[in-house]
Amino acid sequence: MTGPEFIRKASLIENLVRSKLFWVFFITFGFSFPIYKSLYRTLPAELPIISHVPDYELISENGQSFGSKDLKGRTYLANFVFSRCPSVCPKMLTELEKIQKRIRGTGRKVAIVTFTVDPDFDNQTVLFELARKRNANPHVWTFLTGKDKTYMFNLFKDGFKVGVESNPKSLFDIAHSEKIVLVDSENRVRGYYAFEQNSINQLMIDVGLLINRPSTKE
Repeated sequence: MTGPEFIRKASLIENLVRSKLFWVFFITFGFSFPIYKSLYRTLPAELPIISHVPDYELISENGQSFGSKDLKGRTYLANFVFSRCPSVCPKMLTELEKIQKRIRGTGRKVAIVTFTVDPDFDNQTVLFELARKRNANPHVWTFLTGKDKTYMFNLFKDGFKVGVESNPKSLFDIAHSEKIVLVDSENRVRGYYAFEQNSINQLMIDVGLLINRPSTKE
């Protein structure tokens, strides 16, 4: 003689899993929610327009004329060094090498432009060797010098809004900006960034914002 059979009732979860309506809802929600979030997410605020850099023309490490007209339509990272710098410049150039690798996926949208603050010594030959030493891709990273030091210093101070000053008592003492200047495709300064990791990471985010948003006219 056998005892009464025990019939276990299906749990709520089991009933849901067996329901076709549940799976239709689950799949629909799973695909539509990320799309909804992307459409209605709040984008970061526009970067400020700090200054307009005037048109300029200098000399590249290849001995060619190069200036603002060659950068039209490109976002670029301007920085200021000199080859005889005994302190911060080597570290800055090392960081720029890393940045060059990080922007490879942007194609021709982003450039790096290194200006010498010692044009009397840093001629095209010196800068060419410096570019080779730093593995600079000539399609991405350009080194610039010029024959008129006063013209260049005025460009730095009035256009990029960075300080630069030579010490007449020392050939190796030139006070200059240790920042990266973010310049948009309309040749306008949009931000300043230190050569330290958190600041560089923020720079990469801001570069992405500039190249993926329509240009803001002013």
